[in-house]
Amino acid sequence: MYQRRRRRPVSEMNVVPYIDVMLVLLIIFMATASVIAQGVNVDLPKANAQTLETEEEIIMIVSIDAQGQYYLNVGDNPDQPIGANAVAALVRSRLQADPTIPVVVNGDRNISYEKVIDLMVLLQNSGASSVGLMTDPNAT
Repeated sequence: MYQRRRRRPVSEMNVVPYIDVMLVLLIIFMATASVIAQGVNVDLPKANAQTLETEEEIIMIVSIDAQGQYYLNVGDNPDQPIGANAVAALVRSRLQADPTIPVVVNGDRNISYEKVIDLMVLLQNSGASSVGLMTDPNAT
């Protein structure tokens, strides 16, 4: 006749979902660690401005040093100067992938106003709807 199956006791915990979550977190930390540790040394103008409140982890920072050379914190070599056409292409491709990424200009205090405006126009033509300006928060 028909015999009823006995349930076996659950004594093992399924850890596969926990491993999946840990691998995703590892990938996120590996991807963001390289972005955080890179930068270009510029002498920022001092200003008493409010801090940019953003929930995004990634911010595109386009730097211009005292010699007028451009740097971008995303890409293969963020500490190497790149040309205006390369800045435009990289910014355009990043903004096409995610149009919500904030774009910020990190300009040296010794660079002329005209160079900063030229950079902002370049970024606007590359698809940046708004561009922020970085300042030194320790205003004197």
